[in-house]
Amino acid sequence: MTVVPLAVHSPRAVEDALRAHGWDAGLARDAAGGIHPAAFLLSALQPATLEALVLHGGKLGLNVVTGDDWAVVAGSQARLSALARPWVVPDSLRDVAVELGMALPAEQSVAWRTARGALSLTEPVLMGILNVTPDSFSDGGRFAGPEAAVAHAVELAAGGAAIIDVGGESTRPGRTAPVAPADELARVIPVIAALAREAPAVLISVDTVKAEVARAAIDAGAAIVNDVSGLRLDDAMAAVVARAGAGVVVMHSRGGILDIASYVHAQYPAGVIAGVLDDLRQSLARAVSAGVGADAIVIDPGFGFSKTVPQNMLLLDELASLRVLGHPVLIGPSRKRFLAGQLDDSPAARDVRSATACAVGWERGARLFRVHDVRAAREALALVRSLDPS
Repeated sequence: MTVVPLAVHSPRAVEDALRAHGWDAGLARDAAGGIHPAAFLLSALQPATLEALVLHGGKLGLNVVTGDDWAVVAGSQARLSALARPWVVPDSLRDVAVELGMALPAEQSVAWRTARGALSLTEPVLMGILNVTPDSFSDGGRFAGPEAAVAHAVELAAGGAAIIDVGGESTRPGRTAPVAPADELARVIPVIAALAREAPAVLISVDTVKAEVARAAIDAGAAIVNDVSGLRLDDAMAAVVARAGAGVVVMHSRGGILDIASYVHAQYPAGVIAGVLDDLRQSLARAVSAGVGADAIVIDPGFGFSKTVPQNMLLLDELASLRVLGHPVLIGPSRKRFLAGQLDDSPAARDVRSATACAVGWERGARLFRVHDVRAAREALALVRSLDPS
């Protein structure tokens, strides 16, 4: 007899073991996904519900740890799915079954619909950052003119960027006034128009919270709107996206454009994961009510926005929790403050840590990565992809 431990941080080890013993690839993948573990915190439970949960959960082979009005339920996804069946559980567990079923991870999307067609998400998708602002925290002023901006965009595309994200308003803390729409339009529209002409194979995203800017950018050739406010700051934004059939990145943040990247709104009484999920659900509701298609929406947890360093780190570690929302996940950790080094905090050092964060993010479910150093991120993602090429 031999006993070989199988790592369970991803379903791959179990899937490989089944395939090695003659299982069909599809069946092995499904079975491995069912065996993969998950855990949930249930709060505000009644005593009768807790008692029934312990008894019924135990019969299903789940681990149930309880307190006065809460429980942690853990086990394989297949056994958790058996609990999430309101038609077969005891009456006192029907609400639990419904809520648990809604919280189980959704299937990963394999494509993202944009104004220029669908973008495959079976491989990591890199979004290169192109700031055309004079005051960006990282590269302010370097690419302010169309010629310099297009040259840098071409360089980003050559490094592996499938999307170029053009932004005309910095979110750096300490600013005293928003950028006027006319000024933002003057910064981004010539660049987007030139890029659409000279690099037609590259998808263009506009990083803006203003519907007026988004509309003009789409007319100039942008296919995606990246709204760091999560559609909060301009009531017309969602409708602009819907009418154009554009892709949209709905990012988590709080507050206005001047304090959006500060710690002013970094209070999460129920925990940062629960807070981010609740806020994103509200943003998604805005998108859907305006007619934005589900397949056009990507979500971004908003690293560095309204979150402290420990909150950012926890969010990166527990990124897989966002799968419950049912949309592809984009992360933008690039050169953010929470990645500052203890010995070396140069942009180059942050790029290394940014690439590492992207690799961690892929393993936890992210599929799109907004970065300054495209080549470094591509190499890190290539390494982590080689560990699980399926």
